[in-house]
Amino acid sequence: MDLGLAGKSALVTGSTKGIGRAIAETLLAEAASVAICARNADDVEAAVDELSGAGTIVGGVVDAADLASLEAWIASSAEQLGGIDIYVHNTSGKGNKVLDDWSKNFEIDLKALVGGIAAAKDALADGGGSVISIGTTATAEHFGSGSGSYSAFKAAVTNWTLGQAQVLGAQGIRCNVVSPGPIFVEGGDWDNIQTANPAFYEATVKAHPVGHIGGTDDVANAVAFLAGDAAKHINGTNLTIDGGFLKRVDY
Repeated sequence: MDLGLAGKSALVTGSTKGIGRAIAETLLAEAASVAICARNADDVEAAVDELSGAGTIVGGVVDAADLASLEAWIASSAEQLGGIDIYVHNTSGKGNKVLDDWSKNFEIDLKALVGGIAAAKDALADGGGSVISIGTTATAEHFGSGSGSYSAFKAAVTNWTLGQAQVLGAQGIRCNVVSPGPIFVEGGDWDNIQTANPAFYEATVKAHPVGHIGGTDDVANAVAFLAGDAAKHINGTNLTIDGGFLKRVDY
């Protein structure tokens, strides 16, 4: 299937590693031009160098908690790529146990999304665009005592993004969410759990309907589909990527 991504310009936040990196790689493989960002300059430089052979890619150093930094990257990326067709919001402050630290999730998860889309909106509306936020199945269940801020703000990200399907949809900008379940990322949460708590990791794998947790490519492929013209009539959808791990039944 031709996803209709060739020649499109995509911005992916938090994209030098993990799911964001996989999304950038997949979009490049589908002949889109991609802008990536992260806080660490060395990581950005290395990622751009490693991916430059796959297509047009640019990178910038961005602290998602600093909206001015994010806005500057969006403007620079749009100029370098000749516009914005796709905007993938992938940054998160992760789980914070101390209440005062929940502000990190507000800045990185929610404010960066709302402010980032405000900055990219005009470019996205020029010919129709696609906004995709990375959510989580943890918004639909209690998922560990330390993940309260993560789940709560990812729920806010999901609610806001899907609500914009009505608002921005009227301007030709589709807004969808991709919500991963347990996904193995080298050096990521489930990699750390496998090392620190192997019994819990194995119990999770055993309880999984397909017998294993997902990979970053599973998420990236879903994002690529929703981002392209093949999904031109999909707007306001929360797509779960967990191999059936969540026990909820969606009607």
